[in-house]
Amino acid sequence: MEKEINDKLLNIAILAAVKAGKEILNIYKSDNFELNFKQDNSPLTIADKKAHEIIKDTLIKTNIPLLSEEGSKIDFEKRRNWNYLWIVDPLDGTKEFVKKNGEFTVNIALIFNNEVVMGVVYSPCLKKLYFNQIDGNAFLTNNIDVDFKENELLKFIFENKEQLPKQRNKSLKVVASRSHLSKETKEYIDNLKSQYNDIEIVNIGSSLKLCLIAEASADIYPRFAPTMEWDTAAGHAIINAAGGNILNSKTNEELLYNKENLLNPWFIAKMKTTDLSS
Repeated sequence: MEKEINDKLLNIAILAAVKAGKEILNIYKSDNFELNFKQDNSPLTIADKKAHEIIKDTLIKTNIPLLSEEGSKIDFEKRRNWNYLWIVDPLDGTKEFVKKNGEFTVNIALIFNNEVVMGVVYSPCLKKLYFNQIDGNAFLTNNIDVDFKENELLKFIFENKEQLPKQRNKSLKVVASRSHLSKETKEYIDNLKSQYNDIEIVNIGSSLKLCLIAEASADIYPRFAPTMEWDTAAGHAIINAAGGNILNSKTNEELLYNKENLLNPWFIAKMKTTDLSS
């Protein structure tokens, strides 16, 4: 794609994420949401549904197909022919939303030929926007004001962006899920503790775990528990652009997207400079 088209797609994705985040925040502050459960027993609120509709209505102008956690199921025979697609989690961290700890995000990723090329992760409560440019760098903009007009918002984001990663940690920081810590993940972390004296565990929800890796606020995120493609795609793109990987823990290959089965394999996310060989 030409740079002008790449920039346009990024702008649209950013606006979709912030608009969805604004609606989520309104519902979050009002306490006016009914909690339901999907077939897999995962929670679902009106915020998930409304965010999905906002994102769908914003991304439709790109003429790129959409795969969303809250959208209708799309048969693989149709999806397999999509070179480009959006993969979206309108509200990642619904459990954190319900607990009211603020650790939830809006995730929007662009996929090309099964690989992530662009990601936008917006945290409405933290007012943080993580994103990467296609074939470019990863960035973080703080203090996002959702009441800006669209042009003002984009101007603020690009004028105040910080390139990722930031300065690396001195101690080894390991990210773990706040709500989904499996036995296997705990064993992996315990093994790291036996090898390193100076180690810190950081518990946080949603794709903020991936964003901490991209900004070098943490060094490694092992995930030996189920996740779906929309949980990781946006953060994966940002990590790649910041100089890291999300690797299949068995094959040591990058995670792929728009697979027939949308369940991710177990993975390890880290910066390429993180050396765990000692």
